[in-house]
Amino acid sequence: MAESGAADLIHLADGESSLVVRVLGRHMPGVLPWHDFLDAEIIVTSGFTQGRADVCLAPDDLDSWSQVLGALAAGRDAAWMDDGRSTEIRFEPSGRNGVAKVAVEDSAGTGTSVRVRVRLADGWADDHGELLQQVRTAWPQEVAETSPGAYEWRR
Repeated sequence: MAESGAADLIHLADGESSLVVRVLGRHMPGVLPWHDFLDAEIIVTSGFTQGRADVCLAPDDLDSWSQVLGALAAGRDAAWMDDGRSTEIRFEPSGRNGVAKVAVEDSAGTGTSVRVRVRLADGWADDHGELLQQVRTAWPQEVAETSPGAYEWRR
């Protein structure tokens, strides 16, 4: 976890290109039902471009990231946050030399997209499973939906 209280959920970097998804904290701490939503930023850099997008992660986004990690570890293409409400990240592992193509598309906001290649380090999938667990430990789910549209604090 970073000193500022932020934590990287995704950190793929190879010296030339990088994709970082950094969780900054709770979106609206203490406010039901928004307490468990997390403010985050997506940062993409390469020798050609760099960009940053603010996003709000829903609790389901962390669950789906876990599923995406499983697909990527198995060598399959996968998309994360592809529900049209936020910036989407698509991963295409090439299988050659551990390189993955990563596309970040902000269709819902600016309409901007960027695509970079990142060499995946050995053990990257396990490392990212640990990053996910660190985020879940730092910002545990504390809100329960008791019926549609009704929320209460978990005990």
